[in-house]
Amino acid sequence: MPRVAVIEDDLPTSNQLAGWIAAARPGIVIDQWTTRDAAEQAIEREHYDLVVLDIELGRERHAGVAIINAINKRHGTPVLVVSAMPATIYRSIMKALDAWDYLQKSTFDEADFVETFLDILRSVKEHRPAEALAMDPLRQRSPTWNGQRINLPLTAQRILAALFAKRGQVVGYDELFDVVKSGRNRDNIRKHVSTIRDAFREIDPEFACIESVPMRGFRWTDPA
Repeated sequence: MPRVAVIEDDLPTSNQLAGWIAAARPGIVIDQWTTRDAAEQAIEREHYDLVVLDIELGRERHAGVAIINAINKRHGTPVLVVSAMPATIYRSIMKALDAWDYLQKSTFDEADFVETFLDILRSVKEHRPAEALAMDPLRQRSPTWNGQRINLPLTAQRILAALFAKRGQVVGYDELFDVVKSGRNRDNIRKHVSTIRDAFREIDPEFACIESVPMRGFRWTDPA
């Protein structure tokens, strides 16, 4: 059963959001936190499927930003920001921090919240493969390996996505040329693949899922 966290310092609002979630997904596990310290401690010990987060907690105007950073360092859990801050200003800021979506308080009702919440939860579940690698379908965040974030440049992410989309099959150099904007030659592709392998091995020294296929290209093979 999914586990979610509602991080909101106003208890009536927190209870309202938790109630909407519980009604939409009976049996879902919901943890409610009202302070940055309590939320960060929970993030340290729990693995949440989704976090609903207010930006301002108590006197800390941008506590939510610190919490998002803490989430991204550990799990890369999707975050739905629900805040009174103007969406015209903060939506782009939250997107840059890898939040999945932003809802401005007083501008949405229960149906809007539930639809957004369930869409995110559904996307995470449908696109989270059984394998250890998780690619973000919205391309708003870095991929994760066994729950840990992989730090990759955008071009390397595109190459990884191309390999993973055809896992088990050889992806030729010509296909990989289509996903890079410059340096469309084999040496450059090999350098990008080396970067990808190194990034994986920083968190998993035994990583060996990307095979080189001589004269043809590369192939993603699922871990045993």
